[in-house]
Amino acid sequence: MKRKKLSDFHPEVLRLFDDYVHGRVDRRGFLAGASRFATGGLTAAALLESLSPNYAWAEQVPPDDSRIVAGYETIESPEGYGKLKGLLAKPANATGKLPAVLVVHENRGLNPYVEDVARRLAVAGFLAYAPDALTSLGGYPGNDDEGRAMQAKLDPEKITEDFIAAAQWLDAHPDGSGKVGVVGFCFGGGMANTLAVRIPDVIDAAVPFYGRQPAAEDVPKIKAKLQIHNASMDERILAGAPAYEAALKDAGVEFTAYVYEGASHGFHNDTTPRYDEAAAKLAQERMIAFFRETLK
Repeated sequence: MKRKKLSDFHPEVLRLFDDYVHGRVDRRGFLAGASRFATGGLTAAALLESLSPNYAWAEQVPPDDSRIVAGYETIESPEGYGKLKGLLAKPANATGKLPAVLVVHENRGLNPYVEDVARRLAVAGFLAYAPDALTSLGGYPGNDDEGRAMQAKLDPEKITEDFIAAAQWLDAHPDGSGKVGVVGFCFGGGMANTLAVRIPDVIDAAVPFYGRQPAAEDVPKIKAKLQIHNASMDERILAGAPAYEAALKDAGVEFTAYVYEGASHGFHNDTTPRYDEAAAKLAQERMIAFFRETLK
């Protein structure tokens, strides 16, 4: 399928799709709403298909890339769902201890796009671990719609405990330097903020991409440095940004916040039309530079 651009879709269709992927409307609700914008022989179902991920577009660092060593590791998570499986990647030519980055997926499990982000971080010189919150249900099913339905069945607190266990595992990893960062996207962006609050003595740097903000009263617990990435068209997340940034300032937390003009929620995900190449590349460059500075 030819990749469409964000501008190919009516803003109301994009809003409906955001509601769909975040569980605020079901498939039937999306199709009913989008049918008003299905013209020229294009059906509402075709609109949904063209907005959905195509993982053939995503791979920047192949799994067998000679620059990295990557494989799956299962860790213990006694306070979460017991076991947590994820992709662990590191530079092939690594010598000495490496700064570590936990990579947190969206609300649909560990899909190929997020695995690729972990491999990109390994190429950049980090020990990267991308766990799958769906491990207890058999893992990411190969389909984002099914993955979303599976993740919605899980206990949010147990999921949080799984990612806490993953961060602590990275912190103690024999290949790690004891410096740990976290990056996450959408659900994962909210988790990056949550981990900065919940385990401030583990998380040294956090990079939330369009993630839900923590409660203002929890912000003073944060010890990490933050780099926040949001999109100008993402009204839902931007609504909470001013209060979060004010709380960070009041608490003396060091942070930088970027808003990418003309970009939509999910702009870093290079498998959908919401991908904004310029914004995604700039944000990724900023993220890597930030982790190199804060985790050195």
